[in-house]
Amino acid sequence: MIIYTYDGTFEGLLTSIFETYNRKNFPVDICSRQGEQKHLFAQKLDIHTNEIKAERVWKGIQNKLMGKNNQLLFYAFLSEEKGIEMKIYRFLRRLFSEHFNIETDFGDSDVLYLTQTSQKVKKEAMRMMQFVRFQHAKDGMYFCGIEPRYDVIPLVINHFKNRFADQKWLLYDLKRNYGILYENEKIEEVIISNKEFNTITGQVNENILQEGEEFYQKLWKSYFKHINIKERKNLKLQRLHMPRRFWKYLPEKQGIN
Repeated sequence: MIIYTYDGTFEGLLTSIFETYNRKNFPVDICSRQGEQKHLFAQKLDIHTNEIKAERVWKGIQNKLMGKNNQLLFYAFLSEEKGIEMKIYRFLRRLFSEHFNIETDFGDSDVLYLTQTSQKVKKEAMRMMQFVRFQHAKDGMYFCGIEPRYDVIPLVINHFKNRFADQKWLLYDLKRNYGILYENEKIEEVIISNKEFNTITGQVNENILQEGEEFYQKLWKSYFKHINIKERKNLKLQRLHMPRRFWKYLPEKQGIN
């Protein structure tokens, strides 16, 4: 038995899958180096990410999948669900070996799981675009700290880049401790060691907020209060469209149970 380990990136996983074919050595598991390994006595083979090899696998995937599903496996990977690597690997073995469309073969548990998981990730990305509230810091940066259920920041970068093209902003994942910094049309992945914000709510410390930012947050609360007609309040519907786990990031929901 052999286990392939990789660096936890999607490119690393694609490189590992390339190596399974290149070496003709099919593993019992593929997992990140930091991941939990189920087969304690299996031989481990550590795979180093190779962009050229990863690109070859990705092009092969694009050639086989229909256009509407060309990001299916990437979205599913971002779910970070336990065992997602082997589900993707088994899916690809079928995809590359069979001559008919397997994308709608929902009798295959892996196909069904990956499709459903991909939809969940896309839905979470849409929620991120709806519920992000940037805070204006004294240095001119707009900051938002948030904790999505899945690793969806890569899916929303272009949305915020297009929407705030002339601003400097940082979108930070509190759970995964990394963020995306946008400045002067450049995108950079960053990790903050000295955090000037609440690591639970993402709220920036008052001493570094831009003057007037607190006032604008009060306006958000006031606006929400006045459009929220008490007689028509439907908490069940509200929580359906605005899940409670996002409330702590929204200034208009602060102080509301």
